[in-house]
Amino acid sequence: MLTLTCATGMAQRKPTRTNEELKALKQEIESLKEGQAAIQKTLDEIKELLKSKSAAAQPQPVVPRDIVLDIAGAPVKGNANARVVLVDFSDYQCPFCARLVRETMPVIEAEYIKTGKIKYVFSDFPLDGHGYAFKAAAAANCAGAAGKYWEMHDRLFANQSALAPEDLLKYGEAIGLDKPVLQQCLESGKYDALIRKMKTQGENAGVRGTPTLMVGLVEPNSTSVKVVKIVVGTQPFAAFKEAIDGALAWAGK
Repeated sequence: MLTLTCATGMAQRKPTRTNEELKALKQEIESLKEGQAAIQKTLDEIKELLKSKSAAAQPQPVVPRDIVLDIAGAPVKGNANARVVLVDFSDYQCPFCARLVRETMPVIEAEYIKTGKIKYVFSDFPLDGHGYAFKAAAAANCAGAAGKYWEMHDRLFANQSALAPEDLLKYGEAIGLDKPVLQQCLESGKYDALIRKMKTQGENAGVRGTPTLMVGLVEPNSTSVKVVKIVVGTQPFAAFKEAIDGALAWAGK
């Protein structure tokens, strides 16, 4: 009986933890929380990649359909009189589009755009699963009204994880835009129709994911581009070189 009484008494007395032990326990809990947050972030990034519906792994179309694109109103870089046009259907939240901008476009720009051989057209194609892509596209177009389109374009792709409305205003200020003017432009939906037009004609042309780039020919003083080659996904520069060189040869350049 004595033994039972002692055991019960011992069970009822809880050990007292020292301040050092409590501090160590709190640190361990914080470490576990940080580890869980890191895992969640990784899962979110994987989910975002899947949601992007990127066409990187899709097979290349051998011969495009009879596609004609209207590039009126779209931002253009390069020789305005060039007959060969590279139209880039892209999304500011698409990680594969950012990779193309970061790794391949500088080479294309150096060899073909800055040399005046072609003109480059950015065609907005905000994917449905990307909640910030449409407004990001609008912000770039609003910046374009002040001659800052490509500066905003580059800044948006460099900050894909932060494209909330307040971020767009911050980026606008960073490149010298008037914040109230930019905010008013975004709230008015001034460029919404243009963005929807570019996306719709991309869909009609068979675009199903981003990035999708179309190489075509345009007549002088025209905005109609006859597509002759399609390059889907983050292909190596060689794929773009083959498509562009073929179009240049076709144009007699």
